[in-house]
Amino acid sequence: MSQVVALVDDLFFQMKLAETAKQLGVAMKIATTGEALQAELAAAPRLVLVDLNARSQPLAAVERLRAAGHATRVIAFFSHVQTELAQRARAAGCDEVLPRSSFTQNLAAILSAVKE
Repeated sequence: MSQVVALVDDLFFQMKLAETAKQLGVAMKIATTGEALQAELAAAPRLVLVDLNARSQPLAAVERLRAAGHATRVIAFFSHVQTELAQRARAAGCDEVLPRSSFTQNLAAILSAVKE
């Protein structure tokens, strides 16, 4: 069972997430599309991470997740200059929306919280 599922299509960032999770002993799956994310939700992860700059319509994926009744915590991250995108993410159902720099800086703490 994955504790964390991340919707990320940036290969570099996928590796950063996977390596950090591995170092912390957190099971993580990477989904590169909204459909792949939906499939991973069957395993009831404790946390979903969403790259709002992914090309696979991440906001629609979050909206589908919430419409299906999933209460899983969702943390999204975005380029700090895209404040309107952050507002749309909150409206779509993201529990927390962070600038990419803040997300990256706090990644270890975010993933460690899943283990508690």
